[in-house]
Amino acid sequence: MNTTIVGSVAVVLCGLLLTAALVWAVRFGTRVRRREQSPGRLPPQEPVRQPVDESEHRQTREPNEVPRLPDDAPRPTPHDLGNAPDRPGRHRGGSRW
Repeated sequence: MNTTIVGSVAVVLCGLLLTAALVWAVRFGTRVRRREQSPGRLPPQEPVRQPVDESEHRQTREPNEVPRLPDDAPRPTPHDLGNAPDRPGRHRGGSRW
């Protein structure tokens, strides 16, 4: 009986000490943060952007054709098809909107 009371009191005291230490740490941190010089609050500046000629950068890529298989053949997986070639397609001109 006596050891259970002592154990309970020890657990409560440890909890109170831990709580007091956490409260002290938060207050200490807020004091330190207030003492630090805060940088001036300037609005964020957007980077300078240069105009881009879209006709230079617009590309049409040639599609990779999937081979026709018989109806009873299993469906090909991406691994079976291999790497897609990276070929530019013919320029069709004009926008496609």
